[in-house]
Amino acid sequence: MPSGTEFITHEFDEAIAIQQAIVESGRKLSTSHPVPGVKRQIKADLKVDERHLTELKRFGKPFGAAGKREEVADALCTLAEETAGKASDEKSEAYEAHAVLLNLKRKQQDSADAIVKIARDRKATDLRDAATKMKREIKSSADALGKSLADFAVEIASA
Repeated sequence: MPSGTEFITHEFDEAIAIQQAIVESGRKLSTSHPVPGVKRQIKADLKVDERHLTELKRFGKPFGAAGKREEVADALCTLAEETAGKASDEKSEAYEAHAVLLNLKRKQQDSADAIVKIARDRKATDLRDAATKMKREIKSSADALGKSLADFAVEIASA
């Protein structure tokens, strides 16, 4: 595992890769999810998710980060691609894709927290403020996705 600036690059690469997967999954699910309310929720979140991706790329650029997929990010991104691609096949497939999108957002909460702490340590107030806002917005989105996932589970189980 790298350290120092190389570690910061690694963290940004992973955050960018995960955010790209969030955006791509969100785009697919915003049209294929069988629950209209969830489609609207994901579509509304997509605008914020795209802004987060732009910000991560901007803040990661000085460190040479561009979204390189290392082991964890690659596995999660591949899973997101596979499940989102099958989401329109049947409700249980959409449920899986919904759950993976939620997992990506929760992973991104951890990355945002690390970036906030790194920014504080480096006294990078603009990065700290942006990462703090991102963390708050991701948490709100993840909480809503978690609730709608639980509701979707009940719907599928009751069929």
